[in-house]
Amino acid sequence: MRSWRLFGFLLQHARGTLWWLVGAGLAAGVFSAALLALINRTLASQAQPAWWLAIAFIALALGKIVASFGAQLMLARFTQGTILELSLTLARKVLDAPLRMLERRGPGHILTTLTDDVSALAWAVQCIPQLAMNIAIVIGCGLYLAWLSPPLFAAVVMVTVAGTAVYYWQHTRAFRVIHRARDERATLNGHFRSLTQGLKELMLHAGRRDAFLRDDVRAAAQAFRRSNLGATSRYAMAEAWTQLLYHALIALVLFGAPLAVAPTPEVLTGYVFAMLYLMSPVWSIIGTVPTVARGQVALQAIERLGVELDSHGASALVAESVTSTARPPALALRAVSFQYEAEPGVSAPFQLGPLDIELRPGELVFVAGGNGSGKSTLVKVLCGLYTPSSGRIEVNGVALDDATRGAYRELFSVVFSDFHLFRALHGIEPERLQREAAHYLRQLQLEAKVSVRDGAYSTIDLSQGQRKRLALVTAYLEDRPIVVFDEWAADQDPEYKRIFYARLLPELRERGKTVIVITHDDRYFHLGDRVLKLEDGRIAAAEALQPA
Repeated sequence: MRSWRLFGFLLQHARGTLWWLVGAGLAAGVFSAALLALINRTLASQAQPAWWLAIAFIALALGKIVASFGAQLMLARFTQGTILELSLTLARKVLDAPLRMLERRGPGHILTTLTDDVSALAWAVQCIPQLAMNIAIVIGCGLYLAWLSPPLFAAVVMVTVAGTAVYYWQHTRAFRVIHRARDERATLNGHFRSLTQGLKELMLHAGRRDAFLRDDVRAAAQAFRRSNLGATSRYAMAEAWTQLLYHALIALVLFGAPLAVAPTPEVLTGYVFAMLYLMSPVWSIIGTVPTVARGQVALQAIERLGVELDSHGASALVAESVTSTARPPALALRAVSFQYEAEPGVSAPFQLGPLDIELRPGELVFVAGGNGSGKSTLVKVLCGLYTPSSGRIEVNGVALDDATRGAYRELFSVVFSDFHLFRALHGIEPERLQREAAHYLRQLQLEAKVSVRDGAYSTIDLSQGQRKRLALVTAYLEDRPIVVFDEWAADQDPEYKRIFYARLLPELRERGKTVIVITHDDRYFHLGDRVLKLEDGRIAAAEALQPA
């Protein structure tokens, strides 16, 4: 049964707290059932109620209040702790996963899992103590009814089982629709992401803007709305059926039972009173079912993402054979190739390679080529973000494998063409920040706009060219042995292009860095040691500019 997976997840992450929560809920339910029995006995008694009944009533009422209060008090701590742990675990799995697998899944689905699914699971978790308490009330009252009249209880159970089967059928139909709604929500989130990233382009083109809102955003929102309405209508039908069944049971007790089993007035009063008393917890249970169902769908999506990530495995972060050496790293690509997955309607997916390239410390290499030639793919393969389809990468003669790929990435500082600039300078030694940050900001003429305080840039609200210069500052501060620039100079004015090519790149080379620059600025190629020209994923020409 699907819903048990949610409870299994809670048991797995409980760490003792959940048992207290469920225990408090069950205790409150038991106290409620006991109160019902006490009230019914007191009402059925013809004599003056004994003093001990009043004391018992007060004790049971206080017990229920204290148990409910305790459950609510522990709920916030348990829920927030569980969701925090889950969010951090998912974030870690995303960071440890292969980049290509994440690209195939799409940012919309991953964002939906990290936000909507986690929130839906949090709401479902919050329902558990109240659900346990209401179930305990129903079970306790059921036992009381069975004690009052076993034959009448058997008839009630038969009708309830038949009605529950119909409710479960409706619930299963709604559950499938909730699954579809979740996927449509992910699609809508993807369009919202495009909205924020393409805001300027949409503002500049009315036709594109209207078509985007009509064909993408509106269509996805309407599909999401239809699925949500479909699930809600099915649950509404299930609730209406439950109300019909509930009132049918009361009618059975009131009008059918006297004809069949001839119950005593005390039994009849007890049954009617108990069923009226049960109305609130039963409706609460029914109202909880959609929330728990959405939490179950969210859990399945979270587990699906986790299973996909775990199936690929995370690269080890320790690899002494690759990084723990005093020798500067010399890289070699031996017959390395990478092929993208086949797509519908595409006969031959793009393939990079096979490539044979050697990169030595203190070498400045330019990589040139037209759009679609494979330059960006080469960067991702070279940095270890893509795993080669065939061939091998060597570091100082040692072949790279899955166990060393994580440590291999630590050799690189990369400024991608679609780079993201973090304000906080995590992972950089505070002493280096204090010693070198101001120097690099001044060298790139950013000292008037940006400073480094408390391990972070004072601002990153800059022009695109200035942000790229700030990304270059970050690369300097990281001080990795291999530095890669992917079209860094594309957003710079002529003065900064000249500074970048004529001064900064040679300085990095003089410091013993391996520098790889992807660029179209061929007028600066004479400053490098080699130029590699790519065409259709292959090296079309390799020109040595400086003596080896």
